[in-house]
Amino acid sequence: MIVIPALNLRDGASVRPDTGTRDVDAGHAADAIALARSWAGLGFSRMHITDLDAASGRGDNASLIASLLYNIEAPVQVGGDVRTFEEIDRLLQASADRVVIGAQAIEDGGWLADAAAQFPGRVAPGVLVRDRHVVTRDRTVMARDFLSVIDDWNELPLAAVIVTVAQRHRHVRGTDLFLMEDLTDVSLNPVIAAGGITTLSELRDLEERGVSATIVGWALSAGRLDARTLAEEFPQA
Repeated sequence: MIVIPALNLRDGASVRPDTGTRDVDAGHAADAIALARSWAGLGFSRMHITDLDAASGRGDNASLIASLLYNIEAPVQVGGDVRTFEEIDRLLQASADRVVIGAQAIEDGGWLADAAAQFPGRVAPGVLVRDRHVVTRDRTVMARDFLSVIDDWNELPLAAVIVTVAQRHRHVRGTDLFLMEDLTDVSLNPVIAAGGITTLSELRDLEERGVSATIVGWALSAGRLDARTLAEEFPQA
């Protein structure tokens, strides 16, 4: 398993979303390029970027993302409410290694299948889960069991499946290990856990359950986890 540091972008800076809300803790803005370079220098072999402005429909950080992709040698996966093939192609042409697809992947399964066929191994659906059901863009909880969605995706050439457990992420309470274990049993695509992970023991438990990678953001920016320790304990592939 590898650990993937996360950059959350808003208003042209790397920010730390406040725990429990989508608002930004403005006191923790950072130079995104310098931060990413420092992580790469420690040996992290992949970065995760989320454009919070694009995700919330309040603009975008396209120019900063382009600068990050140009300046970071490590592979980068980028997301932020991507909804069109043109957006996927633009990000890949700008040197993104993968594009993360959010609600669009859930709301239009045919679109996701077409995207995976057009960009094999380059798109990764990011899914928010509550009580083992998928949460949609408008925060509606789908009736269909989450694992059945994952089973459908096994036919697609995805880069990975990224899963955040909603109620635990919101309160920075780690992830659902039972869900992740079931998920790795079902999914033929690599599984990436995201959201609320704050301790080394959680990371070790996820590794034992077959998770291929974890995305860590808040815990790094808040100092709950040490970047050097993570890079050393989870050798980067």
